[in-house]
Order: sequence, then C-alpha cells, then structure tokens
Amino acid sequence: MRLATVIHDHTRKLAVVEDDSVALLDCGDVDLSGLVRAGLESVDAIRSGLKKLDRIPLADVKLVAPLTRFRRDILCTGWNYWDHFSEGFGRREGQDVDRPDRPTFFTKGPDTVIGPNDPIALDERISSQWDYEAELVVVIGKDGRNIPESEATTHIFGYMLANDVSVRDLQRAHGGQWLKGKSIDNTMPIGPWLTTADDFDASNVKFECTLNGQVVQSATTAQMAFSIPRLISELSEGMTLRSGDVLLTGTPTGVGNARTPQLFLKDGDQLIVRGEGLGELRNEVRAVDLTSYEVRI
Repeated sequence: MRLATVIHDHTRKLAVVEDDSVALLDCGDVDLSGLVRAGLESVDAIRSGLKKLDRIPLADVKLVAPLTRFRRDILCTGWNYWDHFSEGFGRREGQDVDRPDRPTFFTKGPDTVIGPNDPIALDERISSQWDYEAELVVVIGKDGRNIPESEATTHIFGYMLANDVSVRDLQRAHGGQWLKGKSIDNTMPIGPWLTTADDFDASNVKFECTLNGQVVQSATTAQMAFSIPRLISELSEGMTLRSGDVLLTGTPTGVGNARTPQLFLKDGDQLIVRGEGLGELRNEVRAVDLTSYEVRI
C-alpha cells in the first residue's frame, strides 16, 4: 500500500495512492507518524475499509513530505555502495580512510526535510559545493534494541526515496564529521509516499537520479555493501530504534563531487530521483538567502 500525506482543498490529509487516484483518509493526522507508530496493523485496518472510500484524481492533491514529526535526527548510512566509496578517493581533502568492515552511520537534522516536489534550497553564501545523493529510505515500524539480522525486516514499516543533498566543503570543515554538511535546512526531499513493507521487496530495487535530464546515478539495492537487515541489526546494537525512525541506506556512484570536472548544483537545476515501485521526487534547485528563509515552526 502507498500511504501519502497530501494537501486537498487547503487541508492536510492522509491518503492512499492507487495509480492516478487517491483515497482520502479521515484520520485527523497531519502526517503518517501516527499510523507508523500504530504498526502494520493500522495498514490492515485501512485496507479493510478501502473499498468504501471515494477516489479523487491524484492531480487534484499536492503531495507533501510523508513524515514531518521526528523523534530524533534522521539516521543515515555512509559508503554503503563500494563503487561510491572508491570514487571518493582523492576527493576527501586528506580525509580518506580504509574501506570499512562495518557500516558507517551518521545523522542529519530533521529540518532538512521537504516534500517530493518542493524546491531544494541553495545558498551560495554558505557554499558552492552542493551535491545530490539518491537513496532508498527505510522507516522503522516497531521499537527494538539488539535486533537480530534474521528479524530485522519485521521492524520495517515501509520504504520511500530521498535526495540527500550534501554540502561537500562543510562535510570536511568540521573535524571530518558529516552532520553540518548534511543538515542545511530545506534541502532533502523525501517521499513521494511511503510504500508499506508488506507490499514491497527492497532487496533488488533499481533507482536513479537525473540532473537536467541526464542520468547521473543508477544502481540497484542489491549492490549495497551492507544489506538493510545488516544495517538495522548493527545500528540497534545497544541503541533502541523507535517506531517512526527514518534510516537512509546510502548512495551509489555518480555523485558530483567525484566527477572530473566536478558537477555541483546551481540555481534552476532540475533533479529527479525515481525508484521501481516507489514513485519519484521532482525538485528544482532554488537560490535563497537562508539567513532570512522561512523557518518551519
């Protein structure tokens, strides 16, 4: 099932997306976090009553970020495609490391999140090295700590797409950690909806990123260095994962920073991230002044 948060008649609602139509849900929620915390049982309840709901055209609603209420920072995985790890050698400004034996984790701020068709903020006062990163996203559906790899998928509520826009020089400028360079406000589209785990096999999903009509990234999740169950198991060692947590699973080769010449984002660029069975994100890069840009409350 494809669950979305939409705006219809100036009102934010939850919806089920079916082909080119949506069924609006009368849940009273402004995003999907309540349904996620209720678990996949909530999906069963929606499915049982779906036939009774009227459909409206998908074109009559605006898709917004499926999740906006986060209980912690966005969880992220670095270097989870070996070709991406390798392409970065010599581009890390003296911060190259040996190929890791275990997953690399970091976090980014939740105020990065925007909707699947919203403009991506770019402020040249901050940097000129804005880069794209197409990623598959896992949404945790059940709390757990020390989760065995064999049970990891039972803790997944669903999947969606993200474009983890990253500011490369800020990634290097603060002690080699990535939080700052990954946490600029209004830069990470997610969505376009949340595809529930009971309807989706994430083990071999093709996804890609295009920039101004040119394919710049293309891979399948089967190429991951560390599988999704491995990520969940290792991340949960001694650390409780909570229902509603969002985990980015890494980006493949083709990022702009690793190209010759380097390819960084600029005002007016058109980005599309698409994945089989997951829909697509369509975002324009827009120059803004982030010192005065609207702050979400």
